[in-house]
Amino acid sequence: MGSPRPSGTPAGAAGAAPIPTPATPAAGPSTGRSIELVLLAFAALVTTSALILVEANQEQELTTTLLYLGLAYLGLFTVAHLVVRRLAPYADPLILPCAAVLNGLGLVMIHRVDLARADRAAQLGSPEPVLFAGRQVAWTAIALMLFIGTLWFVKDHRTLARYGYTMGFAGLILIMLPGILPSSISEVNGAKIWLRLSIFSIQPGEFAKVLLMIFFSALLIAKRDLFTTAGRRILGMEFPRARDLAPLLVAWGVSVGVLTLENDLGTSLLYFGVMLVLLYTATERVSWLIIGLVFFLAGAVAAYHLFSHVQARVQIWLDPLADYNHAGFQLSQALFGLGTGGVGGTGLGAGRPELVPFAWSDFIIASIGEELGLIGLAAILVVYLVLVTRGLRSALAVRDSFGKLLATGLSFSLALQVFVVIGGVTKLIPLTGLTIPFMSAGGSSLVANYVIVALLLRISNAARSPASKRPPVPQTPLAEARTEMVER
Repeated sequence: MGSPRPSGTPAGAAGAAPIPTPATPAAGPSTGRSIELVLLAFAALVTTSALILVEANQEQELTTTLLYLGLAYLGLFTVAHLVVRRLAPYADPLILPCAAVLNGLGLVMIHRVDLARADRAAQLGSPEPVLFAGRQVAWTAIALMLFIGTLWFVKDHRTLARYGYTMGFAGLILIMLPGILPSSISEVNGAKIWLRLSIFSIQPGEFAKVLLMIFFSALLIAKRDLFTTAGRRILGMEFPRARDLAPLLVAWGVSVGVLTLENDLGTSLLYFGVMLVLLYTATERVSWLIIGLVFFLAGAVAAYHLFSHVQARVQIWLDPLADYNHAGFQLSQALFGLGTGGVGGTGLGAGRPELVPFAWSDFIIASIGEELGLIGLAAILVVYLVLVTRGLRSALAVRDSFGKLLATGLSFSLALQVFVVIGGVTKLIPLTGLTIPFMSAGGSSLVANYVIVALLLRISNAARSPASKRPPVPQTPLAEARTEMVER
């Protein structure tokens, strides 16, 4: 965040004249509206074409479900586009279309697995299974409603800094809630991360991650002098003083606490990773990364020896075929599916992704890899890369330090989730239980990730809008904090 400075020099050092970060020249709102509309139309075309291919291969005909899913998708994102261009006219026109095409392809694959599961149940004479495509459309509608609400109520992202500590407290409550509740209403498949209500279930931790990123960003700006104070110099690097390690220790403690109470390895990794990246972004000190890596390794070793489910996941990662019929079945089937897909894939509707447990949620990447192959999977990764890159570009262009940190944290959280999920499915790292953003079936992750998109759009709108269109700066020292250049 900001320009390089000598180690130990605070970002707000006395005598340094504040120099706003140069804004990226942006096109006018009409140009952005046209670009976003064209890209959303392309996303709708891709989604509709994929749905037609799935139904043609699976049903040998086109059903009314195709019409329902296609029109629902088109209507929802038409409304989202109109709202974005009304409430954030200068926002980056690539962010929403990237989320839309990922959401659409996820819906296609969920529908495809639904058809296969229904057909298999009919062949076996079993009751018709629960179908998830309709639910995913409903959750998309709810997610876009909250997306619109976020854009409506958060007129200026800097106002969130006022409530940083309140949001941090609320985030901690949401994290701890499933862990302290009875297993009957919070545990699913061994992980206590749910809040199961009478009509639906949610994962409070998905919303807690957004609240905690706002808190971390506000804390690092409010206490920036503390984190940049000179410490001991070792091997040419400035290491922080022992008493300044409190934020990293707190993040580490929260991660271990989540792992202990809830058996949730993925969420623990996400919280600690985002906090570490924000610390590095705020201080530009490699020493924080080294210290964080040490804490991560210590926590990983301790978790392996203390928690049986961590040991089980490591053993599955090392050799899934050793227990193929039980613990290793899911990962083995996913690897078989990816191998069957090869480079070009079997084609939409022509594979057997339903043979992988949870092929519509945790392992939807294996389903996509089987039917679209390495080429299709790489294309999806490129879309994620564009989404994360545009978020980071907004972080570079926005003029206030809080916005820089918040956009960085939000973008990195999406990148980390993608890496962890795909790394687990491809056996690069142990499975963690996270779901891939926008594509996996389920409501909590989808809703939380659309809130992230809304905040990124709000920050990019502030970064790209002309000076005459920017809202007045809230009268708080934190909101007024700017990126500053300190002369070496």
